[in-house]
Amino acid sequence: MEQERKTVIITGASRGIGHATARLFLERGWQIITCSRDEAPPECGRDKNWTVHIATDLSNADSIANFVAKANEALGNNPLHGLVNNAGMSPKSEFKERLGCLNGDIDAWRGVFDLNLYAPLKLSRGFAAALHRGEGAIVNITSIAGHKIHPFAGSAYSISKAALSAMTREMAQEFAALDVRVNAVAPGEIETSMVQPEYEVLIPRIPLDRMGTAADVAGTIYYLCSDDARYVTGTEIWVTGGQHLF
Repeated sequence: MEQERKTVIITGASRGIGHATARLFLERGWQIITCSRDEAPPECGRDKNWTVHIATDLSNADSIANFVAKANEALGNNPLHGLVNNAGMSPKSEFKERLGCLNGDIDAWRGVFDLNLYAPLKLSRGFAAALHRGEGAIVNITSIAGHKIHPFAGSAYSISKAALSAMTREMAQEFAALDVRVNAVAPGEIETSMVQPEYEVLIPRIPLDRMGTAADVAGTIYYLCSDDARYVTGTEIWVTGGQHLF
């Protein structure tokens, strides 16, 4: 890693919001370390700033520990300026139903919380020293579904995101002692692979009258990691086109 360039770690970087975020940081000259279940596409490996990609299953404790160890090894004594906890999942039951309070295996609920809540906590702890060196920022990706009933989000997903919002506030208080800021971004209806055709009915409830793009979310994430947000911590920014107003 080159110390003169800022460095960010982004999880779930192979597609959707994570990939758009990785591309934006690259365009702004940051070095990036990424992880996803899959290997990085060949074209990404040719970017000199895309320094390290580590195939990782963030729902697995051993895989997380391996990622933290390898990423810290790549960093060495250099600072880390950003950690974007983007990876998450909203699974369905074996009958294709979203996991609710009355259906689905409890172990499936645990799997949702392992990835959506505990992985961000483990990674934040694992990179705390490097973030302290860089006086960096952590950005947790939450959701509009963590704040109100959503017609197409299961209870397991929504509750895990509500917990991540609460954890963001607690982390902001504790990590401040390390000169590390902690914020969250709560997307609404974003055009990614998670969005199904049924989501079209929600557009009339969005004041800006369109779904958002992954780039819309990436820009907000970048802001929170940048020096422009150096006095912003404990905040959750809505990226919903105004949908959260109703």
